[in-house]
Amino acid sequence: MKGAKAIVEVLAENGVDKIFGYPGGMILPLYDALYDEKNIRQILVTHEQNAAHAADGYARASGKVGVCMATSGPGATNLVTGIATAFMDSIPIVALTGQVDTALLGRDAFQETDILDVTMPITKHNFKVKDAKKLVPTIRDAFKIAKSGRPGPVLVDIPRDLFFAEVDYSPATEEEKPPGKPDADFLIIAAEAAEEISAAKRPVVIVGGGVISAGATKEVTAFVEKYNLPVVHTLMGLGAIPRSHPQSLGFAGMHGKKAANHAVAAADLVIAVGSRFGDRQTGSLSKYTKGTKFIHIDIDPAEIDKNVAGSLGLAGNMQTIIKILSSRPAAATHAEWWQQINSWEEEYDYDYHVNRLTVPWAMHHIAAVTGGKKFAFATDVGQHQMWAALHLRIEEPRTWLTSGGLGTMGFGLPAAMGAQMYYGDSRRVVHIAGDGGIKMTGNEYYTISRLKLPIISIIVNNAGLGMIRQLQKVMYNERYIACEFDVQPDYVTYAKSFGIYAEAVSTQEEFAAAFNKAVAADEPRVIVMNVQRSFVEPMIKGGARIDEFVEFK
Repeated sequence: MKGAKAIVEVLAENGVDKIFGYPGGMILPLYDALYDEKNIRQILVTHEQNAAHAADGYARASGKVGVCMATSGPGATNLVTGIATAFMDSIPIVALTGQVDTALLGRDAFQETDILDVTMPITKHNFKVKDAKKLVPTIRDAFKIAKSGRPGPVLVDIPRDLFFAEVDYSPATEEEKPPGKPDADFLIIAAEAAEEISAAKRPVVIVGGGVISAGATKEVTAFVEKYNLPVVHTLMGLGAIPRSHPQSLGFAGMHGKKAANHAVAAADLVIAVGSRFGDRQTGSLSKYTKGTKFIHIDIDPAEIDKNVAGSLGLAGNMQTIIKILSSRPAAATHAEWWQQINSWEEEYDYDYHVNRLTVPWAMHHIAAVTGGKKFAFATDVGQHQMWAALHLRIEEPRTWLTSGGLGTMGFGLPAAMGAQMYYGDSRRVVHIAGDGGIKMTGNEYYTISRLKLPIISIIVNNAGLGMIRQLQKVMYNERYIACEFDVQPDYVTYAKSFGIYAEAVSTQEEFAAAFNKAVAADEPRVIVMNVQRSFVEPMIKGGARIDEFVEFK
């Protein structure tokens, strides 16, 4: 069969049912092959970056490999930010890019770009196929690489003439190999780690996004319950253990909850599961590690000792590792430690009784309305993202979609779109963005309206780049520049121009009414929150210990 048809067959055998993309001359043969394909739906977006973010959102929500495609040159380069976002957060996507014909490679042909060299630092692997015989096995390898081990994005660049080439195709028959057994050295380290857990007086577990990627949420929950361990979440780890779980202290890090940060700072043993100890999580590494022992569990051996040196590192299958660590009987209830933690939680409990509309109050209201119901949450990047992490209550894995490692403004709306495409009628996505990020990818309201996706989109309008302004207050002596919007668009009219019902709110009563109406309506809705400028609290300053907070006045 033709190469393009063979690619479609490989996509189908990998369970692909949706592809996000934008056509162009070099990728058009693949679009043509999709014309008669009934089980794979191509989703036309408004910009290639959004195609990558949508594939990313689809992957985060589903646990499957997300797929996006674009043409050569600017189409391929527009994917780059979305690919980098997926790479930093270990999200499995496959990006298919068209390329100029093999005879034109290296001749600076129209829209020729060396996308392999461009994306090499931000992909788990990438390929340029130059031989038609390698087309089918390369696409299959791309899916295997994207989802195996530590997940990540893979790009396959395909010259246009290979789409028309005759290739041999037969269905895949390869069987999965069973996971290998731990070796003797691994078991020795695991036994030492189990001893440390038994001996610890003030242990804390940090759950990261790797717990969700590994599908190990049940095992990790059972582990912390057996040993009565307090748990904090990284930004990517929200939902790994239900926020309502009595042992969950919530989000920890630069803007983490004070009780959670105090617990990590005072711990004598930190057990990090599926977390890479990013700088936004640790603050000053020297202060973070002083006097504390660490056990680090991760799928990727390269993460062990990369940021926190001298830890007991256990790299491999998370379920297997947790099973080994759980084999010993519980030795202590940590009653005194829990008494201290409960005291912090009581002291720093957030007071939602305010007389004006604030973002924390709105997130708290959303959590109350959506609690126990089938919702997921996608955020952009900025102050609203931190408020959402602090005040929403994420109860299930794969229902929290946010850009962690790269911090990509504009991520939220296309990611929400990709997730909603996966969920269908089974779950509804609430999207939260700032008035900065929505200007970057708000054009995707067009696609959301066209596809009638019932996303509830909330725009936090504080007439500025709130997080930039906050950093300028804390670190640059309030020398505010390039962070305040003198002129703002009418976001309600903007959303309505795409055919989406929208309204602006300025009070708690107006927000509650608008959100409740949006929940009741089975259609896309936009709510513009007009709020005063304010600062995200808590916050630790760069170079500080994780429990040393900035005092805002």
